[in-house]
Amino acid sequence: MKLAFAIFVLVLCAVPAAAQGGPPLLTTDPDPPGAQNLEVNIGVMPVLRRDTHNVQTPQFDINYGIGENVQLTYEVPFVWQSAAGQPNATGWSNGFVGVKWRFYAEKDKEGKIKEGGWKISTFPQIETGGPDGAVGKGIADGGTRFLLPIEISRRFGPVHVNFEGGYYFPLSSPRSHNERFFGLAVGHEFRSKSAHPIETIGEVFNDYVMGAGPKDTVFDAGARYTLHRSFILLFMAGRSFSPNSSGQPEFIAYAGIQILLDRSGRSFHTER
Repeated sequence: MKLAFAIFVLVLCAVPAAAQGGPPLLTTDPDPPGAQNLEVNIGVMPVLRRDTHNVQTPQFDINYGIGENVQLTYEVPFVWQSAAGQPNATGWSNGFVGVKWRFYAEKDKEGKIKEGGWKISTFPQIETGGPDGAVGKGIADGGTRFLLPIEISRRFGPVHVNFEGGYYFPLSSPRSHNERFFGLAVGHEFRSKSAHPIETIGEVFNDYVMGAGPKDTVFDAGARYTLHRSFILLFMAGRSFSPNSSGQPEFIAYAGIQILLDRSGRSFHTER
């Protein structure tokens, strides 16, 4: 609770704001990468529980912009899992194929998208069934699910606030489960005369799989550090609110890099 409070105090004390969801956070933002822009996130994400350690290493998240309001996405992790009394298991887990559509963006008097204005999107995705070997090891599900979320963001005074809520609907296999989640992220970008701005971010995320395990509510804090217009370091760390005995995550983290490319990946990003 003290860490969560510190996150919000940190971002509220700042003046300008430009934060949004997406890696390294669990909450997604409404903004696509822009027409013909390619965004590739490569990261490592450990989720440690009392009896099970699950590490996505690496996690690939590839996004391509079609027009200014549409994004194509493919995401897939390679998982390493250790559990008490069980042999270690590794393999590719379930992948996600989706289309983000930002159907509303507040505009200024000149008809341009307003910086810090209301933005709303939906991001339907298909979670594909995992490989047979990974399903047998317990690191992937054999069923297919449909994810339907909504993302909303806006700047409020010194902070940028991002909300996401969604629901998974099983499409095949009785082993697949319904699931719903809510995420709230806030942040602020610190800029100076140097060419390396840093964005501080904080998040509270609630995830509940119906009929399969505990309800997870985690809080985390992290940052994005711009090394170059095309290379941004990503990192985040947190844990659940509940005691360790509940089965919720004792530790969750993300560390990786975001690569931004223009013209379908033929040149470095020039807008950051």
